[in-house]
Amino acid sequence: MEAAAAGLVAGSLLLGALGLLLFVLAGKRRAAQRSQPAAEPEEDGQKINGRTASDKFLGTKKQKQQLQQRGRKEKAQHTFTHQLLASALKGHSGNVTCLDFSSNGKYLASCSDDRTVRIWSTKDFLEREHRCMRANVEFDHATHVRFSPDSRAFITCLANGETIRVFKMIKKEDGSFMFSAASEDFPRRHKATIINIGIAETGKFIMTASSDTSILIWDLKGEVLASINTNQMTNSYATVSPCGRFVASCGFTPDVKVWEVCFGKAGDFREVARAFDLKGHSAGVYSFSFSNDSRRMATISKDGTWKLWDTDVEYKKQQDPYLLLTVKCEVNEYCRIALAPDARVVAISSGYNITVYNAQKGEKEEEFHHVHGDGITDLAFDINSRFLLSTGDRAIRVFHNTTGYRAVIEEMKGMLKKATNEGMRQRLRQQIVDAQSALDSVYAKKH
Repeated sequence: MEAAAAGLVAGSLLLGALGLLLFVLAGKRRAAQRSQPAAEPEEDGQKINGRTASDKFLGTKKQKQQLQQRGRKEKAQHTFTHQLLASALKGHSGNVTCLDFSSNGKYLASCSDDRTVRIWSTKDFLEREHRCMRANVEFDHATHVRFSPDSRAFITCLANGETIRVFKMIKKEDGSFMFSAASEDFPRRHKATIINIGIAETGKFIMTASSDTSILIWDLKGEVLASINTNQMTNSYATVSPCGRFVASCGFTPDVKVWEVCFGKAGDFREVARAFDLKGHSAGVYSFSFSNDSRRMATISKDGTWKLWDTDVEYKKQQDPYLLLTVKCEVNEYCRIALAPDARVVAISSGYNITVYNAQKGEKEEEFHHVHGDGITDLAFDINSRFLLSTGDRAIRVFHNTTGYRAVIEEMKGMLKKATNEGMRQRLRQQIVDAQSALDSVYAKKH
């Protein structure tokens, strides 16, 4: 018994000694590792523990952000060339969603999901350098932007806030200007996504329209003056007319509905009254556009046609607009239509492509394919009908409106034949010369 007990004690001592030795060795190894400098990651493509450096750090947050940025950069590398491309405005780091020209024609506003609004000088369109001012949209990004009538402010629609934020121009100490956001946003009133906003050229009201059936009319301080139910099941587009008198909308139904926003002589709001409807399409209307004097409207529908209307009617006497043209065209769910301010040209975007028509005859004159890396989000003519602009990725494409120049020449030649006054004939001849000279210069620069 005593021999067995002595053996157990000896065995325990031996095991304890072995454990102590292993502990000491492990401690020395950890100390040696701590004393060595950290290994630098090897270059991409070299192996670290059987994996490349890019594989090793793939799961980190920083690497994911880098890959996302690289993906966006590669996506923005879409290139487009065309004989009629005047320039491409580049400055946004995210996709551009909306464009708007100031009423004086000097500025273009663009907003993007990069949380900025940029104000461009239109006189630089044909220059190599394109100057712009930047306004940051804090804690959100803008989906739509619209200039105030005096061009000294603009409003934006906030993507997450689903409301309006006002930016005003401020003169800095050095004499330059900047745009600063108002202290408070408009209260959130829409229950669905806002699809468009607008400011009346009269400066009397602001409009917001959402994807359900609601349109709100606001005063400039953010108080709701009126609410319109369009009864169209869904709204696909809505806007304020250039004259500032009307608000119009289209949607699931085949009609475009137009209301007059009425004010008293003292400028006090009175009511929103139904003015007239554009009836003639056989399916829902995707988009519409006014001419600069609001006397013409163009519409595009799911039925595969676009139509031109004479809206210079006495609607208060129940006179209906006149249908001037119906033209077949290719359409998809993301169609946009733009009527030139002088009503001589219609441009239609469908997906990635743009088609340009003579609005007097309905004839197709130009086609631009795969203009942007993503589907086209906005389409607009400048106020002088010289250029057509489009957005659909980070770049803003600026096209010469050669269709418009040709339309002017043809129209002036027709008027010249009927003119009886020599002064009128001289003015028409000069207009023909100017339009032909502009047309020639566009093609001369491309050869």
